[in-house]
Amino acid sequence: MRLLVMLAIVCAAFFPAASSSQSVPDSLGQMQLSFAPVVRHAAPAVVNIYAQRIVAQRQSPFADDPFFGDLFRNFGQVTPRVQDSLGSGVIVSDDGIVVSNFHVVGNATEIRVVLNDRREYDADIILTDEESDLAVLKLRNATDLAVLEFADSDHVEVGELVLAIGNPFGVGQTVSSGIISGLARSGIAVGSGRGYFIQTDAPINPGNSGGALVDMRGRLVGVNTAIITRSGASHGIGFAIPANLVAQVVAQARDGETRFQRPWAGVTAQAVDATLAEAFDQRIPEGVILLELHPDSPLADAGLTRGDIVLNVDGAAVNSAPEMMFRLASRGIGATSELVYRRGDDLRMAQIDLISPPDTPDRMARRVEGRSALRGLSVARINPAVIAEFNLPPNAEGILVTSVQDFAARTGLRTGDILLAINGEDLRSTDDVLRQSASQSRNWHIDVLRDGRRVSLRFRI
Repeated sequence: MRLLVMLAIVCAAFFPAASSSQSVPDSLGQMQLSFAPVVRHAAPAVVNIYAQRIVAQRQSPFADDPFFGDLFRNFGQVTPRVQDSLGSGVIVSDDGIVVSNFHVVGNATEIRVVLNDRREYDADIILTDEESDLAVLKLRNATDLAVLEFADSDHVEVGELVLAIGNPFGVGQTVSSGIISGLARSGIAVGSGRGYFIQTDAPINPGNSGGALVDMRGRLVGVNTAIITRSGASHGIGFAIPANLVAQVVAQARDGETRFQRPWAGVTAQAVDATLAEAFDQRIPEGVILLELHPDSPLADAGLTRGDIVLNVDGAAVNSAPEMMFRLASRGIGATSELVYRRGDDLRMAQIDLISPPDTPDRMARRVEGRSALRGLSVARINPAVIAEFNLPPNAEGILVTSVQDFAARTGLRTGDILLAINGEDLRSTDDVLRQSASQSRNWHIDVLRDGRRVSLRFRI
């Protein structure tokens, strides 16, 4: 009898009775038995996305020629073409809010979302952010939806088990397992996104983009976005957008924003490397050093200045400029953040208000029209909002070229150029640009600042 009892205990431990009431594992022992409860909980909230967009394509007789194909790449008739895109998404609210990647649905003209139970819905884009490679969709007339809860991605640790759920290669929903391989991956261009990522070795393949990276409690840790690969295959270096940033993007979409609004810091910063650490008598390299601050920067308003080294934001260490900006962006406009920074030998603390970039003084946007060699040129006076919009240095000033079309596109001017002078006349306002563009001269000379260098453009009409 004793032997039978012992046998029953062992069987119960290693072969638990099947039950439809299985839940997400809450112990290491349960997790080691199977990932099935996690998948059962999370998979219904991961969807397949089929998107179509219209793109312009040139039909050139030299398209397949190895030499003339490149030489005449702009030759031929432009015809519209339908481009299909396949990816994944995550349902994050029961009213039909879905998060995916910008590179999956950005600029799509038609989006079809297929749920895990094979229901299909049309969807509309309600917010996009190319910089973070995120897009927020709203399903039409969807009901009875499974939802994934957001995890606090700031508490994720290297070595934690995670599952990647998506639709790789269009074969259908697939689950792959792995661990968190690294945090604070920044300075990496991944897809169309640039910034701060979670790295995982859970296999991520084409079609997984926009899918869920979930923890062992079935919560959303991040949105899978891309891999680093030379062959096109997954080699265990995948990246996900942290859930805290995803949650902030979703919150802004719910508030009616169509573009993600980041808090404005008004600074340029650089990671402290070994050389800088030695110069500043640091035992180990840590933090980011402030190189430039706009006079209206909230950091400047809180007392920080050029040369200060920011060590952490809201209790989290920061060791790169993208990581610092991620911390601020995940808090959102209207919140406050606490910064710890070093000035010389002193350790200091400051609280900053997270604000949108001020659109003051007025940008005085203007567009050249009529009979002019610069027709189609759009310009604006540089202010903090323009600096943020066009990713200019905090100390930028003057008149910015915001768009180049029509005749102006033939002059050599580019979006992002800072206009200095036209035909020898210095420019101090956008109205000066309109006045100088009305010149009937046949010989034109335009001075611009491009990527920090003065460039002279000369042409004749």
